Amino acid sequence: MNARLPICKQILGDLISYDVLGGQTNLTILDYIIGFLIERRIEYYLVPNDDCTKASLFCRIGPATDGGVILSGHTDVVPVAGQDWKTDPFILTEKDNKLYGRGSCDMKGFIACCLASADLFSKAGLKKPVYFAFSYDEEVGCLAGPALARAIKSHYPEKPSMAIIGEPSVMKVVTGHKGICVLKTTISGSAGHSSRIRQEVSAVHVAAGVIRWMEDKMEQLIADGRTDSRFMPPHTTIHAGMIQGGIAPNVIADKCTLYWDIRVIPRDNVREIIAEFQHWCSNYTAELQKKFNGASISTVEDHPPVVPLGTDDDAAVVRLVCKLTGESETETVAYAAEAGQFAEAGFQTVICGPGDIAQAHRADEFVDINQLDKCLAMMDKLCGYLSS
Repeated sequence: MNARLPICKQILGDLISYDVLGGQTNLTILDYIIGFLIERRIEYYLVPNDDCTKASLFCRIGPATDGGVILSGHTDVVPVAGQDWKTDPFILTEKDNKLYGRGSCDMKGFIACCLASADLFSKAGLKKPVYFAFSYDEEVGCLAGPALARAIKSHYPEKPSMAIIGEPSVMKVVTGHKGICVLKTTISGSAGHSSRIRQEVSAVHVAAGVIRWMEDKMEQLIADGRTDSRFMPPHTTIHAGMIQGGIAPNVIADKCTLYWDIRVIPRDNVREIIAEFQHWCSNYTAELQKKFNGASISTVEDHPPVVPLGTDDDAAVVRLVCKLTGESETETVAYAAEAGQFAEAGFQTVICGPGDIAQAHRADEFVDINQLDKCLAMMDKLCGYLSS
């Protein structure tokens, strides 16, 4: 086992004690991290939100030279309400070589490995720097990632070249994830007796047409060969997950709301798909208004789109992280993450972190201690790479 594993476990226990949920302030856990950095005289910078109730943090260890590597993770976690935990989710519990606690896997384990390696990096005489980058509100739409990546890029005179996002990947090297955009579509029609369905505009019937457009568009993308075999399913998906409308079986619904998402493969552009949908809605609305002038279909984003990640397998960051981990193959994941946002900012990016995503967001979340050991070993080899 790695010599830094005990301090890593101690730090993880400290981090887990802060029940910072996505959407809430993260200043308590940030104060802990800041104190840790101040003790080591590591200069840090904050990227606050508009009302300064939350902030991302970044810092550099090593010289101001090009070619450094960013290690990034998020400080927030998902709620535990309604889950049947056998242990206190905010007290780290060790059992059977596993560490239980909310965020142990997703993804405070990676942050703990970073902080536990701070002294290693500081004393190594690095020739290229390592950067820590810790965000907020990842669990509610990766809201802070873009500003954090831009801040790192603009703040330092040198240019970091790579980023490793420590989402749980069982320490596999992940080169791709789908992007996502969640939308809300509101339909207005005309209420009336259900016998007048030919004279009125049923918002629920219009919603059925909207969902048919989603199905047809998804099939069109497949027919046009817009696929990527690295993903499952290997194409962009469009899915309506919630529909609300109507008050009774014999009353024509004048209101209906759809919540739906688009999960895009890297080659597809979510904005183009949304624009095509809006154009279709405009034409459809014009037809509906011939029957009822007040008919409308309006769509807004439930949260900003999260861009996909599609790093080439021959990219320098892939070759490096495969060498650091001993992995010979790469993978993709179904979940969205901040990795695509760092890539969009100009950093070659992969996902690689301790823990299994299958353990995330559930009761009795845990990270295997062997996973932390492997992550610390990766940090050791990264230190050697940056020192050479």
